[in-house]
Amino acid sequence: MRIVIATAVYYPMINGVAVFSHNLAVGLAERGHEVLVLCPSQTGRSYTRTIDGVKTCYLKSSEIKVYPDQIHKVPEGKKLLGMKLPRIFYKHGFRVSVFPKREVKKILDEFGPDVVHVQVSDMIGMSVVSYARRQGIPVVTTEHNRPDVLTDPLGLPKFLKKPVVSGLERFFIWRHGKSDFVTMPTKLAIRELLKDREFKVPIAAVSNGVDLSSFKPGRAEAEIYEKYKIPVGVPVALYVGRVDPEKNVGMVVSAFGEVLKKVPEAVLVVVGDGVDRLRLESEAERLGIAGSVRFLGRVLPPDLYELYKVGDVFVTASEIETQGIVLIEAAASGLPLVAVNGGAVAEVCRDLENGFLIEKDGSKNSQASSMIAEAVSMILTDKKLQEKFSVNSVKIAHEHDFEKTLDQFINIYNKVINI
Repeated sequence: MRIVIATAVYYPMINGVAVFSHNLAVGLAERGHEVLVLCPSQTGRSYTRTIDGVKTCYLKSSEIKVYPDQIHKVPEGKKLLGMKLPRIFYKHGFRVSVFPKREVKKILDEFGPDVVHVQVSDMIGMSVVSYARRQGIPVVTTEHNRPDVLTDPLGLPKFLKKPVVSGLERFFIWRHGKSDFVTMPTKLAIRELLKDREFKVPIAAVSNGVDLSSFKPGRAEAEIYEKYKIPVGVPVALYVGRVDPEKNVGMVVSAFGEVLKKVPEAVLVVVGDGVDRLRLESEAERLGIAGSVRFLGRVLPPDLYELYKVGDVFVTASEIETQGIVLIEAAASGLPLVAVNGGAVAEVCRDLENGFLIEKDGSKNSQASSMIAEAVSMILTDKKLQEKFSVNSVKIAHEHDFEKTLDQFINIYNKVINI
């Protein structure tokens, strides 16, 4: 098949949608399909590259400097009289394609797709759907976001947030209503979006999946500990992912301060970068735990695969996941999980089976933080429990083998082409 994947975020960006889109494109190409990816340029100018056997067209884009591009390291914040100043603008801002319709038409005219698969409701995705509808080309769409997650960073008051979220839900349903087939990573995500609304397009839960050959249980090589200045032979709590406010890493840092009271030799390793990193580094200093916390910044494979093996437990307080690729990666690496019961994390982190699922009671952050600390401490100090959770994590991860994900999408493509 000749398959087009359209996305607003793509390699070398690091986030769930970008990683999934890249894995999907490469996996399809390795199965013998001809794949074309459309995404925003990271320079502003349009250009084409072949990455891992996939032709990738980076379309003209504009820069939004109030959010980092998730590629370059977020630099140290400037200081005034010894105080770190709040960051407002970023040298390397997030990029979006604003008017891609003409570019999209030219590229797709030349490529002649059999099916298009749209990942995000940005201008590229909407232009691709518009083109496909005019040309009679089947459309598959995947929804990775939740409306409330998109509005949370805006800090909208409650009276305004509710109608905005409702409007976004209607927009998402309208957008997917133009598809021939819709997927979301989990059944929970589907239920939360549709809310018993009538929806005539076929829709299915298809896991984002993880390449299980890359994530395996075991211990990291000695040079990884040395390279990232992680002490050997001490209990390690691990977080991997974006370090942005909506990921709630601050709760993990706060909880770890409580962990140290019971497990004083423990270390928290935070892998990832984002707009909240500088604040959290300062917070660790304020709590007096900076010496026990390692902020590693953005780390790419193969080191990333090894860093999962450094951990004894994976911990996250994010409540925005439509599935959470990092949770599956951690489980595949044999880590017990501690997570807050929000979004769809419960499909991977199963309470008392491969970890602890913390129930958050409204706005009681301090209570949730204490429960996270207790759960992490329990796992770090109980080897039998740690081993039990580890075995079960690996079993659960195998439900999300990326080869199964590829099989499902190929079947969906064939189905919509042959309608």
